[in-house]
Amino acid sequence: MSLTSSFSNALSGLSASSRAAQVVSSNIANSLTEGYATRRLELSSQSLAGNGAGVQIEGIFRNVDSGLISDRRVAQAELGNASVLSEFLGELERTIGIPEDAGSLNQEISALETALIEASSRPDSTPRLNAVLIAANDVTQKFKTVSDDIQNMRMSADHEIGAQVAFLNDSLQKIEELNDHILAQTSSGHDATGLMDQRQAMIDQIAEIVPLKEVARDRNTVALFTTGGAVLLDGRAGEFQFAGVSTIVPQMTLESGALSGISLNGYPIDTTAERNSINGGSLASLFEVRDEIAVQAQSDLDAIARNLVERFSDPAVDNTSAGGLFTDSGAAFNPLNEAALSTRLALTASVDPAQGGEVWRLRDGLGAATAGEVGDASKLQAMIDALRSPIAPASGSFASSARSLNDLSADFLSSIGVQRQSRESDVSFAATKTTALQSQEKAYGVDSDQEMQKLLLVERSYAANAKVIQSIDQMLDLLMGL
Repeated sequence: MSLTSSFSNALSGLSASSRAAQVVSSNIANSLTEGYATRRLELSSQSLAGNGAGVQIEGIFRNVDSGLISDRRVAQAELGNASVLSEFLGELERTIGIPEDAGSLNQEISALETALIEASSRPDSTPRLNAVLIAANDVTQKFKTVSDDIQNMRMSADHEIGAQVAFLNDSLQKIEELNDHILAQTSSGHDATGLMDQRQAMIDQIAEIVPLKEVARDRNTVALFTTGGAVLLDGRAGEFQFAGVSTIVPQMTLESGALSGISLNGYPIDTTAERNSINGGSLASLFEVRDEIAVQAQSDLDAIARNLVERFSDPAVDNTSAGGLFTDSGAAFNPLNEAALSTRLALTASVDPAQGGEVWRLRDGLGAATAGEVGDASKLQAMIDALRSPIAPASGSFASSARSLNDLSADFLSSIGVQRQSRESDVSFAATKTTALQSQEKAYGVDSDQEMQKLLLVERSYAANAKVIQSIDQMLDLLMGL
């Protein structure tokens, strides 16, 4: 081997050692940086005319497991989906209130029953009749409060959908730009791993919103698809379309057209379908809250309100009036107008002094023209029986079995609680799965001890190549001295 080829080999070795030192130093410096992928330097031998010609740097590569990252992202989406549903159901359960809590729906109904029992024991007592009036009014207010809270939760979901759609569109646009920069860097032979780290972090952020799969393309670029098959990014970024609203009332639904659905590149996505292209992430669960779970909860609440109205409208309870104690905004209830009844519940004006009524009509009959026998508790007792009687609900998602009003409201709360517990179990499972995959992913992170060992080897390699150059220099000096 000539001195010239030896010198060339040594120079390539020095260059490779210098680059390796930079890679190792970068790994150690970023050992605690979130999302940083360990770099490795790939070298290959060079040959010229069949003879060794040193080493060649093939490039710097990121040490990642694409399959593991993909699984972790899907788990993230599952966690996001379950968390949104669990939080909503928990909030709904709290606004209804568990039976033991003061101010819960069950407690308000029980308080009305208690007030009626006390009034029936002393039908001549005006304070006890007033207590019935207050308790009945508290029941109507509780129905309104629960309904308002349900609509506020739907409104919050609608706002969050808008925020997530805006974030998705912005992130996809930025990932497209990163793809372009990575392509340019790779094509020019420069290191693009830093940009690739940044891109991976951005993809991780949207993975909780929409479950996705990353597909490698030429020159380190990527394409993104939802697990349901929609194209989020393939060369050019997709764009979601959604229009939020400023207020939501019970009658506003996706089906009626009063609320916006979501489209991707102008093509509508049926979020109510069991298998839709964005199903599985937090975005899909927000639509499920706004358009399905909350709508059904409102429908069931209205069904309980209807059951309450019809119990007290029975002529067997009071034959002095065509209506009952509870009305639809002061008018008789129309079964064809059940939607949002819980927001319109009101006491009949005939018993409310604030509306020109008289509280003694609770005892003597809602349509009574004059006060009757103060010791007659028959109508008060009939109201108690109306609350306790087993009556099957005429609407809602309840089973058709007959039950008391308190039992019906308890069943409503129970169904919400069962759903919440199921979603909490989903959250626990998804969180455990995500944590396990993240732990496995960290195994591909920077091992500082291993990197320090690599640095020692790099130093030895550098010293060896430097020694070759020094020896060549000494040989040349001897040759020049001959």
